[in-house]
Amino acid sequence: MRRTAVLGSAGTLIAGTLIAGAIAAPAATADGRHHNNGSEARGVQLAAERAARAGIDWTDCPADWAIAKPIQCGWVTVPLDYAKPNGKKIKLAVDRHVSTGTKAERQGALIYNPGGPGGSGMAFPKRIVTKNPLWTKVANAYDFVGFDPRGVGHSAPISCIDPQEYVKAPKADPVPDSEADKRAQRKLAAEYADGCAERSGDMLPHMTTPNTARDLDVIRAALGEKKLNFLGVSYGTYLGAVYGTLFPGHVRRMVVDSVVDPSKGNIWYQANLNQDIAFQSRWDDWKAWVAENDAAYHIGNTPAKVEKAWLKLRAAAKKSPIGGVVGPAELIGFFQNAPYYDSTWALVAQTWSDYLGGDTQALVDAAGPDMSDIAGNISSENGNAVYTAVECADAKWPTSWRKWDRDNTRLHKDYPFMTWANAWMNLPCATWSSKQRSPLDVKTGKGLPPVLIVQSTRDAATPYQGAVELHKRFKGSRLITEKGAGSHGVTGLVNPCVNERVDAYLLSGTTDRRDVTCAPHATPKP
Repeated sequence: MRRTAVLGSAGTLIAGTLIAGAIAAPAATADGRHHNNGSEARGVQLAAERAARAGIDWTDCPADWAIAKPIQCGWVTVPLDYAKPNGKKIKLAVDRHVSTGTKAERQGALIYNPGGPGGSGMAFPKRIVTKNPLWTKVANAYDFVGFDPRGVGHSAPISCIDPQEYVKAPKADPVPDSEADKRAQRKLAAEYADGCAERSGDMLPHMTTPNTARDLDVIRAALGEKKLNFLGVSYGTYLGAVYGTLFPGHVRRMVVDSVVDPSKGNIWYQANLNQDIAFQSRWDDWKAWVAENDAAYHIGNTPAKVEKAWLKLRAAAKKSPIGGVVGPAELIGFFQNAPYYDSTWALVAQTWSDYLGGDTQALVDAAGPDMSDIAGNISSENGNAVYTAVECADAKWPTSWRKWDRDNTRLHKDYPFMTWANAWMNLPCATWSSKQRSPLDVKTGKGLPPVLIVQSTRDAATPYQGAVELHKRFKGSRLITEKGAGSHGVTGLVNPCVNERVDAYLLSGTTDRRDVTCAPHATPKP
């Protein structure tokens, strides 16, 4: 799950046999009736049948998609509302790179979702083009398939605010100094929710994780696959959990990496509160690393001194935004990369060090907006719109400001790094005018095979408890724990203890007899 500070500028507020093989019977679980009720279950079956007959017309990707040959692109048509499969349709963009092995070695398609909600999976096939060493064995057996989920990118994209307005800076400091600051942020959040309704209202009731899971099943059918092979990271793990609950008999292999806690009570308000705590812990890990490498960065030789330097930087940017565009909100947007990904530890520290050494522009370039990047700004705004729409539609959110205020004021005292920024990002859900559903009760249904769960213990975006919870709910699953590590997205890191087990599972379906604990991947070097 990706987080950025969102509310805007100085206050202005993402044929024949093949067909038979591709159509699986609709999955029904006792719990799934509400979410895959009779009409929606029939709707997704009908859509899958149509998609299996139509297939995908693979062609070179449009030039402005920046996806070069030999990757190919295509479209899959799905109902906007699965309860009305003959009603309005939308088209989902998909792409693929065919497997590199022989016909005999091929095991089917591996579909990827990177998370968000609001993330595009269209970059996934490039892992074959770039010969990513972590994925060469898997690429030998699988076509790599990416897609833009509904509302994302090229798939009936939604929007909540003008993209150029969305990226303007500096934004208001997320940490309020007064009740007036809170009232201003509440007004911005309500205006953002209204903007979503005005710009994308027809899509909003249907921007749910269960509907994206149904889309995934239609894509499976369009690919001619009897069963799904799926890799989901971050929010993609919740998509996988919902798919596995709605369509347990359609799963062949499923890897979920950096796991959202799928408990009904966690989706999504509590998930964000839990995330604030985990972000603080990982922020502390990074500060300790910066202090250990003070000879390289000269920021502070103890975590306390690094924190003091951070608060000093934050205060200075609040008083006088750096380069006129980087205030506290922009600093959080950039510095949060460190708790997210170990691969950014050195980059963030070096940029900060350069700033302290007099290079202001490096920090402005890293944390400030690029108003000339029209396409990038459209993508950023779209990603945030989808994030908001899905989380607001998936569950009923508290509408009482007193509850939001009490919960976030309490957390901020001990976990100040992300708490208020996260609160304002999600507050549009408190005044959301479109339908809000009840989360699915994720659990094991008939036919669900062993699912491979991969998780680090100090992950900031998806705390470790999420993997433990999904492990309990998916019977027969296996949990690989990367102990003492916290980078978000474990399967993309070099750690043979993890990498070899992911390969074995995807290539042969094998898992260890027991859960496995791996040592952490290598600590970043300055």
